[in-house]
Amino acid sequence: MPKVSIRFFDDREVRAVWDDENSKWWFSVLDIVGVLNEEPDYKKNRNYWKYLKAKLKKENSQLVSATTQLKLLAADGKKYNTDMLDSEGVTEFAKNFPNTKAIKFLDWFLYSDTSLDGQSKKKAYTLFESNLINEFEVGTVKGLQQIHAYLFGGLYDFAGQIRQKNISKGGFQFAVSRFLDDTLKQIETMQENTFDEIVNKYVEMNIAHPFMEGNGRSTRIWLDLILKKRLKTCVDWSKISKRDYMNAMVSSPAESKALKSLLEQALTNKINDREMYMKGIDYSYYYEENE
Repeated sequence: MPKVSIRFFDDREVRAVWDDENSKWWFSVLDIVGVLNEEPDYKKNRNYWKYLKAKLKKENSQLVSATTQLKLLAADGKKYNTDMLDSEGVTEFAKNFPNTKAIKFLDWFLYSDTSLDGQSKKKAYTLFESNLINEFEVGTVKGLQQIHAYLFGGLYDFAGQIRQKNISKGGFQFAVSRFLDDTLKQIETMQENTFDEIVNKYVEMNIAHPFMEGNGRSTRIWLDLILKKRLKTCVDWSKISKRDYMNAMVSSPAESKALKSLLEQALTNKINDREMYMKGIDYSYYYEENE
C-alpha cells in the first residue's frame, strides 16, 4: 500500500495509507499525538500513546479495538508496525484526547460547515495544500476511488466504494451495477494520450457513474489530473457556464463534440496555480447545486 503525507498544523505531517481492499485511508496515531501535543520527539509520542491506550482500555473504549497496525517508514529508514485509525477512529480519538488543541484539530479534520457539500468542498480545497493530490493514481479506477474517499470520507458511509445498486438521473440509467466491475476495467484500459482520448475516457466514466453520490465532483478532479499528466494542461472551469456544461454532459453519451469544444476552449497551462485550482473547485461544486 502506498504511503502519502497530509499536512496538519504548521506543516507537521500525519502519514496516511490507502487501504485498497476497504477503499479508505488509515492515519498514523503517533503522528496525530505529535501534532496535538506539539511534540516532535517520536519516543515521547510513543510513550504518551502507550499511556493513553492503556487508560482507554481500562475505560472499555472501543477506540483501542478500532486501531490496526500497518508498516510505515521511520526516520531510520526502516519500516515498523504502527497503530493506525480510519477517519471515524480519528474523530473518536480527538474527542478522547485530553487537551484543548484536540477540539481545534477535530474542527479542522471534520470541517465546520454543517452542509455535506460545504464539508466536502473544504476537503477538496486541502488537496492542493497537501501533498495528497500528487499521490493519487492517475487515470485509474483506484485513483478515482482515492479522490472520492478523500472528498466524502466521514460524510458518506460509501465513500470510495463502488456502488452495488442501479442509479439513474433525469431518465438516464447509468451503467448496470452487476456489470459495473467489468465496465470499469474496460474504461481503465482506454487510451489517454490525446485530448480526444482523454475526454472520451471521461465521458465513459461519467456514464459508468461508479458511486452512489459525488460522481461529478470526483471525476472532474480525476479528469484534470489526467490532463495535467498527459498534456500539461487543466480545465479553467470558470470559463464554462453551468448550463452549457450540463447540456454538454447530457448529450455526451451520444455525441461528445459539444463537450470537447467547451473543455478545449477552457484549457489552461496553469496546472500548479493555487487560484486556478480553488476557482475550479468552486465551479465544480456549483455545477452540482440544485436551482
